[in-house]
Amino acid sequence: MTDTAPVIEIANLHKAYGALEVIKGVDITARRGDVVSLIGSSGSGKSTILRCANLLEDSQQGDILFKGEPVTWRGKGLHRHPSDPKQVLRIRTNLSMVFQQFNLWAHLTILQNVMEAPVTVLRRPRAEVEEAARGYLDKVGIADKADAYPAQLSGGQQQRAAIARALAMEPEALLFDEPTSALDPELEQEVVRVIRDLANEGRTMMIVTHDMKMAADVSDHVVFLHQGLIEEEGAPERLFGAPESERLRGFLSSTRPD
Repeated sequence: MTDTAPVIEIANLHKAYGALEVIKGVDITARRGDVVSLIGSSGSGKSTILRCANLLEDSQQGDILFKGEPVTWRGKGLHRHPSDPKQVLRIRTNLSMVFQQFNLWAHLTILQNVMEAPVTVLRRPRAEVEEAARGYLDKVGIADKADAYPAQLSGGQQQRAAIARALAMEPEALLFDEPTSALDPELEQEVVRVIRDLANEGRTMMIVTHDMKMAADVSDHVVFLHQGLIEEEGAPERLFGAPESERLRGFLSSTRPD
């Protein structure tokens, strides 16, 4: 783990859907170069935290800071929303998110998918973006698929294309929301290898995952969530090797193969 300044800080985060409070006061920090994995049962709030960090969801209480800059809000409770659209765009641009279901544009080639946001959102020169995009496709191992369409690729290849698309924005951090859960085990390993390579490069990442082996291998810090609260957190060696919480021990035993 690094000792540099935080890229993402979440403090006392609360999130509700109507009367249902799903996040009940959570603190998470990802410093530059950190890989923070969020684990827990379905419904524990992992993905919601990621979406709140990227401002895809509005939270009702607490602070979200990006590189020390706090998100500014208007309103309170269920009526609280970010007050500065330019700030929201800047933060989202610098926190690239990779979703479970790829979300590639079916009518664009893989190369066009990777190039689209840098050209249209960041207004970078097309030739410069294309060169970088081809480099990112090579990094994730699908340079030969640049001219193919998403439907022509396997799930693992589509997810690697989605990672290349996120990298093309040259973000400060990458957010992964269950990046392998929609894949067969063989294809899953293709994506895990890419994520492991990114971790070895020292990229700042926050990963929601059901893959305990990947979390153990790539993380600097692991957060176990239960019913919207942090039940236990720490270095992966301790969390997976000597969990203190009975709930975490039960969760880990349920996720191990027979």
